[in-house]
Amino acid sequence: MMLQAQNLNLCVPGKVLCQDLTLSLEAGQCWAILGKNGSGKTTLIQALCGLSKPASGRIQLDGKPMASIPRRNLAQRIGVLLQEESTAFSGPVLDYVLLGRFPHAGSWQPDDRDLKVARQALNLTGMDQAATQSFATLSGGERQRVRIAQLLAQEPGILFLDEPLQHLDLPHQLAMMKLFRELASHQQKTVVMVLHDIFWASHFCSHALLIHEEGRIMSGESTRMISGNNMETLYQCGFQEIKTSDGNYFLPTLE
Repeated sequence: MMLQAQNLNLCVPGKVLCQDLTLSLEAGQCWAILGKNGSGKTTLIQALCGLSKPASGRIQLDGKPMASIPRRNLAQRIGVLLQEESTAFSGPVLDYVLLGRFPHAGSWQPDDRDLKVARQALNLTGMDQAATQSFATLSGGERQRVRIAQLLAQEPGILFLDEPLQHLDLPHQLAMMKLFRELASHQQKTVVMVLHDIFWASHFCSHALLIHEEGRIMSGESTRMISGNNMETLYQCGFQEIKTSDGNYFLPTLE
């Protein structure tokens, strides 16, 4: 599965967020989108997954214009985890995850496969013991892992995740990044996520997209994109790059 953006332009009133972006997202790739607050990371994800229309340009999925693909079929192939949700869902955690099966459902009642997929998704995110617990009683980090499980239960080939690590403690951030990397490398899914931590991006993502001011974008393999010079230009602060045998580390200077 391949998603292509051609000459994509994104704007909000008084501001250009993305200029003339041409990009190919391919199976097996794990992407990090990096940029300052307000640079357009969320806007870009929403455009790429079909939730909003770009100012101009084309987006194609396997060679077909995304706008021509029925929404149900699109939801079977593309999934998105937004930053926040407005739902006041108070039912069992398993029922919440089963909502991710809706694009595949033949009726309102989940079948045995739906239940199996949902339980597997909860297991992958370490939330299987909470299957019968009320979603409303979960902590913020637990809710986030259940939301990720719902996305996994949808079984899309392309996953867009907007700040998937929010609310998670360090061990669960590590577990989720390992999971995302495995989805790309072992299951040949395409994973695209907005991150604020350069460490996770440089050590777990095969590719990176950097959104600079005035809509200028750089993209490519993370080993080329994530460098001390590029990070200083992107975030407009100093960085110390520490090179080790297991990869490079980037620390902001305190001056």
